[in-house]
Amino acid sequence: MDQFTRTIVRGAALPTAGAGLVITAGVWIFGGSAAGLGALLGTAVVVVFFMIGQLVLGAVLRNNPQMGLMVAMTLYIIKIGVLLGLLLVLQGTTAFDTKAFALTILACTLVWTACEVVIFSRTKVLYVDPENVPRAVKESSKYSAER
Repeated sequence: MDQFTRTIVRGAALPTAGAGLVITAGVWIFGGSAAGLGALLGTAVVVVFFMIGQLVLGAVLRNNPQMGLMVAMTLYIIKIGVLLGLLLVLQGTTAFDTKAFALTILACTLVWTACEVVIFSRTKVLYVDPENVPRAVKESSKYSAER
């Protein structure tokens, strides 16, 4: 795992898990154990889904950066589809509160996304590899003056 992927996972997973635990505690107190269990499962679903997606995207970007956007969009569609499937399959369950489950998924997804936006806005990513500058550019006077 490269440094950028580690930064995203650490900077988004920890706040999301923390927010999920706070939501779980609040829901458990005010809604009972079934609601707390639903919120806890919702938090786990979001953290696991988004971490897996980020790790896969990081591996693709490391090996084939041109495929990054396509893989990111594909992962997004897969995540939405699997979440929809989970919500439909668990719709009538009485093991936990499905409203707490769904609302916690929504809240944790928003926290993860907000953390990613903050990380992306603060992180400088090189678009050009400075070690891979063509010889003609290196020999130009403008490039030499900048160095």
